[in-house]
Amino acid sequence: MVIALVILALVVITVVFHLYSPWWLTPIASNWGAIDTTIEISFWITGLVFIAVNCFLAWVVWRYKHTGKHKAHYEPESKKLESWLTILTAIGVIAMLTPGLIAWAKVVNVPSEATNVEAIGQQWQWTFRFPGPDGELGGADARFVTAQNPYGIDPEDPNSQDDLIVNSHQLHLPVGKPVKLLLRSNDVLHNFAVPQFRIKMDLVPGTVTYQWFEPSRTGSFDILCEELCGVAHFTMRAQVIIEDETAYEQWLSRQPSFAQTQRNYDIDLVAGKNLYATCSACHGADGGGLAAMQAPNLSGLESWYMERQLRYYREGIRGAHPADGGGQQMAAMARSVAEPRDLRNLLAYIESLPAIAAPPTLAGDAERGAQVFQACVVCHGANGQGTRALQAPQLAGQADWYLHKQLKYFSMGWRGKHPQDQYGSQMRLMTRTIQNPERLQDLIAYIASLPVPGHYQTPLAEAQIVEGTQQP
Repeated sequence: MVIALVILALVVITVVFHLYSPWWLTPIASNWGAIDTTIEISFWITGLVFIAVNCFLAWVVWRYKHTGKHKAHYEPESKKLESWLTILTAIGVIAMLTPGLIAWAKVVNVPSEATNVEAIGQQWQWTFRFPGPDGELGGADARFVTAQNPYGIDPEDPNSQDDLIVNSHQLHLPVGKPVKLLLRSNDVLHNFAVPQFRIKMDLVPGTVTYQWFEPSRTGSFDILCEELCGVAHFTMRAQVIIEDETAYEQWLSRQPSFAQTQRNYDIDLVAGKNLYATCSACHGADGGGLAAMQAPNLSGLESWYMERQLRYYREGIRGAHPADGGGQQMAAMARSVAEPRDLRNLLAYIESLPAIAAPPTLAGDAERGAQVFQACVVCHGANGQGTRALQAPQLAGQADWYLHKQLKYFSMGWRGKHPQDQYGSQMRLMTRTIQNPERLQDLIAYIASLPVPGHYQTPLAEAQIVEGTQQP
């Protein structure tokens, strides 16, 4: 009797918890109500089976409890019982499959008016591509991926030249307009999922998958990778921002075309040197940094990384925390170099400086630090040389006190909390793998032991140099 009552109590508690639980599907924000209907039908069918089976089990436990008066009766088969079980099971399976097949028929048939947008996944970030004025996306393949073309877009395809590149973790889309999302991976298996839209699809290397949806309300929603894709899988997040048509068009107009990202510009190193005179007071004439001024080593850093950091300072994405005095000072300095040509000249000059290694100043066990560094390898490289495709800067040769300070800032939330700081957010999460001050000291000691790599030539350094200046 006790066992029978426990089974019945389990059924009652489960049903009550299901009916009154605060945890349920997130409010839907797209046209995919059919997905919710399919899930609910499955819950009802499996729920009724759960109740029936457990109530039957409780009855059997009570009805045939051991009294010494019952005898076991062996019946090898019962065609009547088997027929009923087969029929009821078939009905249940058909009832669960039919709504799913109806929904799937809608998933694979994309409306003709849907806008094509490409989402590119790679460890561990999302980037996006929109068709340009010609309305067509150019070809792309992982074999075209280079430091200057991290998206793998076919440079020979004329349709790709006007494609709009979104080098950000924020995807903007208009409300009430269908979107066909083309999904492509540049490395391993990923999965694109937005819970509020009820969409989820794998990104399979070597092929292009797709899904479509129509956002039904404005707002910001998380994009998740729901396929284990490596050690930093949990940091692979982005946002899709649904807004009105006007705001969407304004945002889209600010995105560069593929041709613009591949363009070489004339560089004036003399002008860049003159602009650097202001920077040298803190960072040194050789760009090696000055600990007394809390200025890091710039030599060896690449233009794309420095450009991003200066933009972050100008836009308040970095250096806005009240406790980050050095960041606030840099924000003011960054606003003084706002003209694109001045910025290109300045960064090209800094990049032309010989790469030097900042001397180590902190103690730590480099051998133990090598183990901690394994979490950093995929993005920053085995030798700390950095990886442009992953937007990860060079660590080798950087001042150890500066790296120590920045990692502390990330762990304390002084950096990486701004909603537009995709890479800072990833770094803030990655600092959790360090765990304690001793491991941090060991990690910094190991990075300080890495050799400084040869100077890497970026598009700016490879650009045409105007007459009267020197080749970097």
